[in-house]
Amino acid sequence: MRYRTVNPYRNRNRTELNRNRLHPDYYESVQRRFEINGEGFEGQIEKVMQLIEEGTVACDSEPESLKDYTIPHYILVPESKIEKPSHVPSSPVIVFINSRSGGQLGGELLLSYQTLLNKNQVFDLNEKAPDKVLHQFFLNIEKHKRDGDSFASEIEKKLRVIVAGGDGTAGWILGVISDLNLSQPPPVATVPLGTGNNLPFAFGWGKKNPGTDHESVKMFLEQVRDAKEMKVDSWHVLMKMRVPKGEGSCDPIAPLELPHSLHAIHRVPQSDPLDEEGYRKFRGGFWNYFSMGMDAQVSYAFHAERKLHPEKFKNQSANQSAYAKLTCSQGWFWASLSQPSSWNIAQLSKVTILRKTGQWEVLPIPPTIRSIICLNLPSFSGGLNPWGIPSRRRLRVKEWTPPYVDDGFLEVVGFRNAWHGAVLYAPSGHGTRLAQARGIRFEFHKGAADHTFMRMDGEPWKQPLPKKDKDDTVVIEISRFGQVSMLATGENPSKSINDPLTPRTPKDTEYDSDEEETEEAAEDRRKLGAANSFKLPDDFNLAQVS
Repeated sequence: MRYRTVNPYRNRNRTELNRNRLHPDYYESVQRRFEINGEGFEGQIEKVMQLIEEGTVACDSEPESLKDYTIPHYILVPESKIEKPSHVPSSPVIVFINSRSGGQLGGELLLSYQTLLNKNQVFDLNEKAPDKVLHQFFLNIEKHKRDGDSFASEIEKKLRVIVAGGDGTAGWILGVISDLNLSQPPPVATVPLGTGNNLPFAFGWGKKNPGTDHESVKMFLEQVRDAKEMKVDSWHVLMKMRVPKGEGSCDPIAPLELPHSLHAIHRVPQSDPLDEEGYRKFRGGFWNYFSMGMDAQVSYAFHAERKLHPEKFKNQSANQSAYAKLTCSQGWFWASLSQPSSWNIAQLSKVTILRKTGQWEVLPIPPTIRSIICLNLPSFSGGLNPWGIPSRRRLRVKEWTPPYVDDGFLEVVGFRNAWHGAVLYAPSGHGTRLAQARGIRFEFHKGAADHTFMRMDGEPWKQPLPKKDKDDTVVIEISRFGQVSMLATGENPSKSINDPLTPRTPKDTEYDSDEEETEEAAEDRRKLGAANSFKLPDDFNLAQVS
C-alpha cells in the first residue's frame, strides 16, 4: 500500500515538517529511504515534500489493519497502471468529508483519512462534487469488469461509503446514491461532525464529534467493516410554487434561497394555465425528517448567524449553546404571547394525508400546533424521539403500527411551543401524535402570513407563501421513494420491520398506489434531483474511457 496524503504544509515554511502530523510508518519509511541512499533526511526536506505531493512514497510493509479498507490506485484513477494487490479488501471504502464541518475537526479528519488510505479514495466535499466522483468511480469499475477483472467486481460488491459532516451533508450523499440508480448501491456510514447529528445517532454512530487522530479513525473503520446493513425508506418532496420569471432558467431566483437538497426541475407545462403565472417545480428528498414551523425558524436563525459570524461556531458545545439561546430569543417558550396566531399550522396550511393506499383525507390540526414534523427515523433535535413509544392500547385504538424505518410510513407529530418540546427529555415524553401516513400534502393559500420556515434533514429555509392573488398556491407533496442502505452499529434506536424480532412483513403490493398517474407526474417523482442516473453511453467504447 502507498501512504498518500495531500501536502498539509503547502502554505507553511517548508522546513516546518512536523513528524507528529504524519503516520509513524509513513515517516519512518521516508526516513529509511533517504538513509539507504546515503542522503541526510533533515537536509532533504524539499525532496520529501515533493514525494508526499506526488503520492509516490511507499512503506516497506503495509499495515495489516488498513488492507481491508484500501482501494487500489488503478481502480480509482483512469488509465493508471494495473497493479492488483494480493489481498482482496473485505470493506473497501469511499470517504466524503465536509472539511468545514465541526470547526477545525473536518480538516483534521480529512488529513487523517488521506494519510491512512489512498488519497484518491478520500474527498473533500468543498472541492469535489460527490455525484461526479461516484459517476467516474463506477465508470472505472465497469471498464475493468468488462475487461474481465474479477477484483473490480469484488470492490463493487463490498464497497461502503463513509460521509463525515452534518445531517445535511449526509442527506446530500444519500440523494446522489439514490439518483445514480446503481445495480449495487453501497451502504452508507455517517460520522457525527455536525451540531445535531440525528442521522448518525439513529444508527448507533453517536452524537458527539469524533476523534480525528489515526487510532480513532482506525477504530471507526473497524466499526464500518463490522456494521450491519439496514434498509431505510427514502421520501420524495415535490414542491410547486410561483417564483419571479427568469431568463429561461429553472434555478432558484433571489430572494428565494432553497437548500441544495431541493432542485429546480422544470416549469409547469405550457398546457397548464398556471404556466402564465410563473410557476416552477422543485424536488428533493429526505431520510430523517421534514419539519415546518418554530423548530425550523430557530434552525434558520442559527444557520444565518453562523454564516455571518463563523468565528463564533468553532465546536459542537458552542454551537449547541448558541442554538439554545436562539430558541429563547425567538420567543417559542411563550409562543401564544409572542407569536401571531397566523403562524399556527392549521391557519397556514391545509394538510391531507395518504393513510391507506389510494385514500387521501384531510388531517385535522389542533389550533395551538405551531410546529409539525414528518418523522422517518426516531431521532430529532439531537437524538430525541418526538413520536415516543405509544402503548399497545393506543396503537390498537388509532390503528397505528410500531414505527419502523422501512415500513413505508411517516410519523406525523405536532408541538405547541418550546415547553411542549422540552417534554421529550422525560423518559416517556412525546409530542402530539397526529397520524401515521404513507404520504402527506401541504397546500398554502393566501393568508395573514407571507412566509413560514421549513427544514429537511438539518437544512432550513425561509419559504415564501402566497400574498397577492387569492388563487395563488404553494403545494408540497411528500411520497415514499424507494429505499437506501445504511450501516448501523451497536445499540441504536432504529428498528426494521424485517428484523426477526419484529416479524411483521409488508405485502408485495403494500406500497403500490392504485391511483392512475400521468406520465409527467411519474417523471416528477422519478428522481430526487441530486445526480444524473449512472448508465453507460450507448456508444460505450472501452478504449475511450479516461
